[in-house]
Amino acid sequence: MLADKSKLAALLAHLNINYDVIEHPALHSSLAADELMVERPGTRLKNLFLRDNEGKKHFLVITAHDKQLDLKSLAKYQGLSRLGFASDERLARFLKVAPGCVSMLALMNDKQNDVTLWLDQDIWFGDLFHCHPFDNTQTWLLKKADLDAFFATTGHQPKVVFLPAR
Repeated sequence: MLADKSKLAALLAHLNINYDVIEHPALHSSLAADELMVERPGTRLKNLFLRDNEGKKHFLVITAHDKQLDLKSLAKYQGLSRLGFASDERLARFLKVAPGCVSMLALMNDKQNDVTLWLDQDIWFGDLFHCHPFDNTQTWLLKKADLDAFFATTGHQPKVVFLPAR
C-alpha cells in the first residue's frame, strides 16, 4: 500500500513545520520539471533510490536536479562493490511511494530504518528544498532546519557525502 500524504501533512503540522505548496502537472523526473521552466525559490532536487549489488542495503540519494551521478565511482567511494537502481517493488516496499514520487519525505515510511540517506555536499548548503509529498503533482518547499527536525523524528541521520559526477 502506498503512503497517504495527509499523514505526512499531519506529521509536519505536529512538528510545527510550515511549507509552501506548488501545484503542477505530474512530474516523473527532474527532466520533466525542466520542461515546465517554472521559476521557484529553493533548491531543485534529483532523488534516486539505489541498492547495493546484493540488494541488502538501500540508499536514498539526493543531489542537484541537473547532476549526472557516476554510480560506479560512488560505489567505490562508499566501499561498495556496485550500486544500481532499486526496483519499483523495492521502492513501494521500503518507501511506500510510486516511481516519480520519491523525495526525502518518503523516509517517514521507512519505519525499520532500512534506507540510508545520502545528501550531496554540493546542495546541502541551501536553505529551501523542493520535495514531493508522496505525489508528483505537488512540490512542497521546506526549510533545511525543518528537514533536520523531520529527520530526527523519523530516525534517519542524513549522511552529507561527496557524490561524484560523470
